[in-house]
Amino acid sequence: MTKSISYADAGVSIDNANRAVAKIREYARSTFNERTLTEIGSFGGMFSGAFPNMADPILVASADGVGTKLKLAFETSVHNTVGADLVNHCVNDILVQGARPLFFLDYFATGKLEPDVTASVVEGMARACRENGCVLLGGETAEMPDFYPPGEYDLAGFIVGVVDKARVIDGKSIEPGDVVLGIPSNGLQTNGYSLARKLFFEVGGYNADSYIDELGTTAGEALLATHQSFLPQIGPLLDGGRIKGLAHITGGGFLENIPRILPEGVSVEIERGTWPELPIFGLMQRLGNVADQEMFRTFNMGIGMVVVCSEASADQITGSVPNCKRIGRVTEGSGTVSI
Repeated sequence: MTKSISYADAGVSIDNANRAVAKIREYARSTFNERTLTEIGSFGGMFSGAFPNMADPILVASADGVGTKLKLAFETSVHNTVGADLVNHCVNDILVQGARPLFFLDYFATGKLEPDVTASVVEGMARACRENGCVLLGGETAEMPDFYPPGEYDLAGFIVGVVDKARVIDGKSIEPGDVVLGIPSNGLQTNGYSLARKLFFEVGGYNADSYIDELGTTAGEALLATHQSFLPQIGPLLDGGRIKGLAHITGGGFLENIPRILPEGVSVEIERGTWPELPIFGLMQRLGNVADQEMFRTFNMGIGMVVVCSEASADQITGSVPNCKRIGRVTEGSGTVSI
């Protein structure tokens, strides 16, 4: 008699998927608010689109991933931080246009579904969503045998926020003489990890458990430092009209991200030494003899968010945002950034 072949025989466990969803559901529910109109498990997430306090609401959407920072999660078996990294990165990406987050969806894919690992990742996402006032509205959990190496997974996120059209931050009013401010990061955030891992683990000979005196922690802990959300610092300033431009310093560092918000006819000069660069960047630069240009094009160098404002607003912003520093100025130019 011919054997009956099941989906489980092909490497996909519907039972494991159901166990994972059961764990995820409770984390997601903890982020729900009065605008949430569906339960986890619906074919689509529903969210109220009424914005009675806005004259002309504009939806702002973004999608991103965590990149090879995930490799650190696999190596350390710490999975409850990369989900927060993902949410906070996406929140920051829409924040630069003045938007506050509404809801978030995730995509989690792995070769063999391990419900506890999946739940740990989602726990981090739910925590970050609650901290940002954002609903974890839904997502996709995919088990794809033979597609990913054992013990590994991929993670992506999708966010939607809203801003009143009159309060959109687009950089169009930036002009020579404006001030460039920097808000500190607490680590690499979620970018540059392919180079960072090469410098630490291949060139430097460290492993994730190596304690590094200069960093005051292990290599793994330093590299897994959570990508913070800048909404708590920037949010109270969004409605004041003082911010002309915001740049999230992610992949591409200073040199690629700041030009994205500059209008024609201006450039930016950054003065190195006006903020404390985190020790991890100096260590990496020495390990690989990495050129300054490469460092500022790859890493955030200790500045997670750049704020552009008028000279008249600079002191007010630095006074209200902890550790915010003057790091440069806007000049006439052709959209470049010089260090």
